[in-house]
Amino acid sequence: MNHPYVFDPLPEPVVEPGEFAFAAVGLDHAHIYGMTDGLTGAGATVTWVFDSDPERAAAFAERYPTARVASSEQEVLDDPDVRLVATAAIPSERAPIGLRAIEAGKDAFVDKAPMTSIAQLEAVREATARTGRKYAVYYGERLHSEAAILAGQLIERDAIGKVVQVVCFGPHRIGGGRPDWFYDLEQYGGILCDIGSHNFEQMLYYTGAADGRVSTSTVANYAHPATPGLQDFGDAHVVLDNGATGYVRVDWFTPDGLGVFGDGRTLLLGTDGYIELRKYIDIGTDNGGGQVFLVNQKGQYRFNANGMTGFPYFGRLIRDCIDRTETAMTQAHALKAAELSLRAQGDATVLAPQPAA
Repeated sequence: MNHPYVFDPLPEPVVEPGEFAFAAVGLDHAHIYGMTDGLTGAGATVTWVFDSDPERAAAFAERYPTARVASSEQEVLDDPDVRLVATAAIPSERAPIGLRAIEAGKDAFVDKAPMTSIAQLEAVREATARTGRKYAVYYGERLHSEAAILAGQLIERDAIGKVVQVVCFGPHRIGGGRPDWFYDLEQYGGILCDIGSHNFEQMLYYTGAADGRVSTSTVANYAHPATPGLQDFGDAHVVLDNGATGYVRVDWFTPDGLGVFGDGRTLLLGTDGYIELRKYIDIGTDNGGGQVFLVNQKGQYRFNANGMTGFPYFGRLIRDCIDRTETAMTQAHALKAAELSLRAQGDATVLAPQPAA
């Protein structure tokens, strides 16, 4: 397919083996493997793992043989060679772990949702400002999606002009065998706080906004009365500080007939064109996921983004930790996305009976 764009070169490792050591603490969500793969792919070395479940820790160490199983979180924090602590603990525990890492003089890398309350957000803001340490967030639906990364490069090349609206759809499948915390509103933070946090980050990133306000938001438990703590639907409309708008809808209604966990899509409207991302599947075709559709004044194009961009965030994060820079994502941006998700969650109109938080 002919197109007029030249994209960034694929990222390469940014450090030598052993030059940048990190640890994994809290393995409650499988995202820890994506986080670890991203960092090790960029040259980092995982040297410790700790989890309250010894079997989980042993499985992690088997997958990453450079990781020793720690007897406690403190053993990890006491190691002066560990520069960064990564965690995908229960959402309500991520901020406490990250804050303990920061107070130990290390940077933190936490799974989304990065916190579950405004009080935790303010504690993180205070600690990062006071210490200069990083509280990085794994917003994987953009950072670990080549389709999303390619869309960012197209916007940088002025392919669709100024982005005026970002619309995100984040359907997920519940499946079976979910842990108890998955159904506990206090522990997972609510659907807009949890899986919606990806999308608030994308609104800020693609529009170039620094702030915004949630104009409306809703949550519901439409179809899971046996687990009243679960919110299976949520949506929100955001007005950003540069005049652009955003909309997100997230849910747990992916049918079993779909071949992936969810048909995640993002629509980017610009003044000179639009982009659609079909991140995980292009239903009704054999194209697979990673599809980027572009329509602008020059024509209409489809890109299969797989293998085109790699995942530059991880190498940039490593260099930021070493060089004390902010090339991967600014602290303000990471926490503003979290704030929008928390405010959308906290102010949401409940459309179906919900338990008290």
